[in-house]
Amino acid sequence: MQRKIWLGVVLAMMPVAGMAQSAPKQLFGYKDAAAEARLDEEFLAVPDAKLAGADLKTLTAEPHLASSPEDLKTAQFVAAKFRAAGLETEIVPYRVLMNQPRKVSFEAKTDDGKLLATGPTPEHVAGDPYDDNPKVVMPFNGSSASGDVTGEVVYANYGTLADYDRLAAEHVDLHGKIVLARYGGNFRGVKVYIAQQRGAAGVLIYSDPRDDGYYQGDVYPHGPWRPATGVQRGSVQYLFKYPGDPQTPGVASTVDLPDSARMDPMKTGNQPTIPAIPISYHDAEPILRALTGDPVPTSWQGALPFHYHVGGSGVTVHMVSDQDYKIRTIWDVIGRVKGTEQPDAWVVLGNHRDAWVYGAVDPNSGTASMLEAVRGIGVLMSKGWRPKRTIVFASWDAEEEGLIGSTEWAEQNAAALQKAVAYFNVDVAVAGPNFSADAVPSLKMFLRELTKEVASPAGGSVYSQWSSRSSHEAAAAKGEAVAPVGDLGSGSDFTPFLQHLGVPSTDIGSQGAYGVYHSVFDNYAWYTMNADPHFVYLQEMARVFGLEALHMADADVLPLDYVTYGKELTEYLKDAQAKSSAKTLDFGPALAAAGQFTAAAEQAMKVEMNPPADPAALNQSLRGVETAFLSRAGLPNRPWYKHTIYAPGEYTGYSAVDIPGVNEALDAGKTAVAAEQLKVLTAAMERAARLLQTAQ
Repeated sequence: MQRKIWLGVVLAMMPVAGMAQSAPKQLFGYKDAAAEARLDEEFLAVPDAKLAGADLKTLTAEPHLASSPEDLKTAQFVAAKFRAAGLETEIVPYRVLMNQPRKVSFEAKTDDGKLLATGPTPEHVAGDPYDDNPKVVMPFNGSSASGDVTGEVVYANYGTLADYDRLAAEHVDLHGKIVLARYGGNFRGVKVYIAQQRGAAGVLIYSDPRDDGYYQGDVYPHGPWRPATGVQRGSVQYLFKYPGDPQTPGVASTVDLPDSARMDPMKTGNQPTIPAIPISYHDAEPILRALTGDPVPTSWQGALPFHYHVGGSGVTVHMVSDQDYKIRTIWDVIGRVKGTEQPDAWVVLGNHRDAWVYGAVDPNSGTASMLEAVRGIGVLMSKGWRPKRTIVFASWDAEEEGLIGSTEWAEQNAAALQKAVAYFNVDVAVAGPNFSADAVPSLKMFLRELTKEVASPAGGSVYSQWSSRSSHEAAAAKGEAVAPVGDLGSGSDFTPFLQHLGVPSTDIGSQGAYGVYHSVFDNYAWYTMNADPHFVYLQEMARVFGLEALHMADADVLPLDYVTYGKELTEYLKDAQAKSSAKTLDFGPALAAAGQFTAAAEQAMKVEMNPPADPAALNQSLRGVETAFLSRAGLPNRPWYKHTIYAPGEYTGYSAVDIPGVNEALDAGKTAVAAEQLKVLTAAMERAARLLQTAQ
């Protein structure tokens, strides 16, 4: 007799370390929920806060920029931890093009030649034990062009498309100018991308105290926010075109790849042609104070104690960016636990290891959490357990320079990843106590269910804390809280798995007051003072991350909810239709396809709830749906991105644009392109619906 898989099975549980004391146990996808609950209990008891904290201290002992000797040491440390847990482990090198700075400088003068500022000023606060290490790399932007340029300064607010368009509407000509933009609002590479398109000679990017400095609260070392000299380093690669090694889009940059196979990065579209330099608000203040021109609108005003002006007069900056571009070696660490029943069906979990400097929060809180999850898996293995599907843990390198390590590995393993059932990402695991998550719609319920099992250090379950912060309108109308799960854009290592290869993906983290992003102050001292003094949130994240692995690796039926996906597809189409002014644009076939998909998903869910004795064919159909959303041709003008439902926006970079082919064409006023992309999207939804119909 077949066992039914109940959605929302409630089991009476004895309290155990890490298990939410009174949360209902929900296991979607299991024939024997009780057996999995026992396994979960065993796992949840393993991750240890002190051990996670010790690993974090080791990982952040030195600056470890990608490709540096210190970066290799962290790879060897992680590999040793993987092996100690019983994982089959290898360090996988890649040879990739990356820049490091030889010289980065700027000099600002008034129109009458008075010297205002030189920099970048070294990062320093009294009492920080890490900021004077000679291995700390000077502030620079990855993928910045080299250049020696001089121009008048124009303030562009956040450097969004709307901000640049407003300057154009006010007849502010950017040709030959130096753009000064503040961090926030979009990916830093987009700020440079549009400035380049508008003819600017260079870009200075600074952190305004309104966004992450004293306007938010006490600055480090008295609080968590960015001090005056803090600088946000970061890549300005045009990752919205494609991520990874700029010379090998779509091809893995393995150590044996001949140089003849490499492309000119200046012709492939993801590298800036103008220089960019990150600076602090200490260095930006005298420039902003001296700018003349029109006063800025209220929404452009930062927190420095004077009124900002657009500029174009008042200040001239001479900036020098001398970048050493060369092929450098990076190191991914890959650990495997082979599945007993479906070894080719991989569950991949990843976190990047490299950092601009010490990287206590970003990314090594994620690494420390992952290592405790790995140790928990190892304890289960020592007791004889083995997963049904293969679990792959990955420590990625060179994420900061453009998702390079994950992209090259995904491109190298593209054929095998067609059978991968999920990719689970953690990057900034712990910046504070507030759990958050993004996912494809089919995995949103999956995340909500498993977080009900994990105890929160703040009391109750991770889910109860998470949902209590939600003001979700639909939930409020029903009188209940629903934890919000966002959509996946880019900026972390899920990108090649979901948006290039169509692997269902999630990204989890725990947020807080975090003002030292990508600066020298993101170190162990800041972390223990502000983020997680007792490392209990590292422990929490290890438990959540490990449960993702266990549940996806051992579920009888893949816990993929396409009913939610179908409903979201319909909403995306209705929103696009509402903003479309073209009466000739026919959304009817696409809406019909979304309805067909949702109806098929509802029928498939009934089968998932009461599956056949052998669910192999059902699982194959369920897994194939995400891949069916890919377009072989890719998105217009950026063919590496193949997902028709989600992509990073060309003018946002980080945040997701839903049905991007359609929406970006509409935003650009390209009705013919929007119509063509509607056809591509409709065909993708019809393919996915047919797969769900085979699951019935």
